[in-house]
Amino acid sequence: MQIKSVRKEFGGFTAIENIDLDIESGELVALLGPSGCGKTTTLRMIAGLEHPTSGEILFDGRDVSDHPVQDRNVGMVFQRYALFPHMTVEKNVAFGLKVRGTPQSEIAPRLDEILDVVQLTQFRHRFPAQLSGGQMQRVAIARTLITKPSVLMMDEPLANLDTKLRGEMRQFIRELQQRFGITTIFVTHDQVEAMELADRVAVIFNGHLAQFDTPEALYNHPKTLDVADFMGASNIVPGRMTSATSVTTDLGEVSVVARDDISANQSVQVMLRSEAIDLKLEAPAAGNAISGTVTGRDFFGANVSYAVDCGGRTIEVNEPGGRRLVDVGTPVWLDIAPDRVWLLRN
Repeated sequence: MQIKSVRKEFGGFTAIENIDLDIESGELVALLGPSGCGKTTTLRMIAGLEHPTSGEILFDGRDVSDHPVQDRNVGMVFQRYALFPHMTVEKNVAFGLKVRGTPQSEIAPRLDEILDVVQLTQFRHRFPAQLSGGQMQRVAIARTLITKPSVLMMDEPLANLDTKLRGEMRQFIRELQQRFGITTIFVTHDQVEAMELADRVAVIFNGHLAQFDTPEALYNHPKTLDVADFMGASNIVPGRMTSATSVTTDLGEVSVVARDDISANQSVQVMLRSEAIDLKLEAPAAGNAISGTVTGRDFFGANVSYAVDCGGRTIEVNEPGGRRLVDVGTPVWLDIAPDRVWLLRN
């Protein structure tokens, strides 16, 4: 599937500005961004619920930009499930097939198969009001998958679930998507959801595609300061390159790995991931050594978050909770390897 220079205007407002995406068959792609950024509008254009003002949407090389929903063979799972309250689970799931005029002899085995896949066989005669939020979400997914769509689309499907259920459903959706090998586009504003579920993530700000990359690349190698901030980078320090492998900051001289796209004397932003920093009580023998004093400590069980004052700038450091606890007021050294430092161009 390809989205080429797609633009969407509503009156005088531009919701989407020339977005390009190339989505591989069987890939799970997350559209990620804050509320109002245009991610749901993008999804609706791919589904055929909205038509682009300009640009092309290609399915297997065929331009479907002006085609209605029924000509695209897509399946949509909405945030609010949209289940029929007067129908049982099995009738909700089979609804799409019945509307299409599928013979009952074909519906029955497909219904049994999909209910088994989504682990709802024992609930087939229940009504939506008798189900939990997670079970209702699985009914909505099963109702979509039973029609065998070429593309599965999900618009913030976990937003109504509690934290524990969201985690369980993320794993369930990922396993289901891999089992069916179906191309899936998933809209979310939750970075954790996108990172855990997606093969690649499209980050959208104000209708513009900021970066389309793997979760690992987005997290460790964001292209812009906005992407780094949105993906949770807490330590970003301005600096200036003094050589290909060294940058001067108000933390001192920081060694980095040389990059072809950044030259000496260039102004940059230095990203130091909090979990990439080791907190040490003695100066490290190699790597970047930054002195400071612990000014705050928060214990979260699995990890400990430290605030370290380094010459007037606070740096956040996250360490495993079982390692050891360092008291507030303790002089420390921050140890970070040059290849764990990431530079952002201004």
